[in-house]
Amino acid sequence: MIFLRFLFIGDIVGRPGRDMVTKAVPGLIIRDNLDLVIANAENAAGGSGLTPAIYRQLVKAGVDAITLGDHVYRRKEIFSVLKNKENIVRPANLPDEAVGRRWVVVDARDGTPVAVLCILGQLFMRPIDTPWRTAEQTLAEVPADVRVRFLDFHVEATSEAQLMGRFLDGKVSAVLGTHTHVPTADECILPEGTAFQCDVGMTGPYESIIGRRIDRVMETTLTANPTQFEVASADCRLCGTIVDVDPTSGLATSIQRLCITEDDLPELESLAAKKT
Repeated sequence: MIFLRFLFIGDIVGRPGRDMVTKAVPGLIIRDNLDLVIANAENAAGGSGLTPAIYRQLVKAGVDAITLGDHVYRRKEIFSVLKNKENIVRPANLPDEAVGRRWVVVDARDGTPVAVLCILGQLFMRPIDTPWRTAEQTLAEVPADVRVRFLDFHVEATSEAQLMGRFLDGKVSAVLGTHTHVPTADECILPEGTAFQCDVGMTGPYESIIGRRIDRVMETTLTANPTQFEVASADCRLCGTIVDVDPTSGLATSIQRLCITEDDLPELESLAAKKT
């Protein structure tokens, strides 16, 4: 069977996360025969937001499409990118007047069109429009001949993530979660053919509290004294999930978690160097 293979990279956090993407992705494209790379970059700039320069850095590294989340507008300078670029999406259940596209279609390396969208969850998140109606309405806007469809569900509660997977089973290629920065071990192909995982994990420093310096978070938590939650730096990993999709049906055929550590980088960088 001919299939399309894409990698979805979980929340990129700060410079450590960006460095992992820059160093690992070119080699991963070769090693794992990737047709498309999608990444959540809402925390890529100093741990919160995205800038035009970082957007360009990620695209240059081989990221084909970018999703965001509840920190989408933390850096106002990203507005120009959201308005003018066709490979980046803001959450679809923001108001219609919000800057950015609700969905995009990007071409995989073999020319297969792939629809990409992201939606925010409601539980334990700020007030937002219903994700269920948003999913139905947004997918209805995607051209019918675009069979491969991917949703980044930016969600706090695993129960809500699981519900979205079941709600869209058979209607999209994959529902993969972001936001908690913690990879879950529940990757599967649902009964009607949709790949699912509650959270694909974080790309950044794991010697941390979800990407932030442990000492700063600890001090504020225990004393209530305010500190700056700076991005940590140790034990950097690239976490994500690889999904194989039948481009004819748009349904998933396999799913596997991916975790790249700093020890894996020399081999990947060597692969990329040989190609160039």
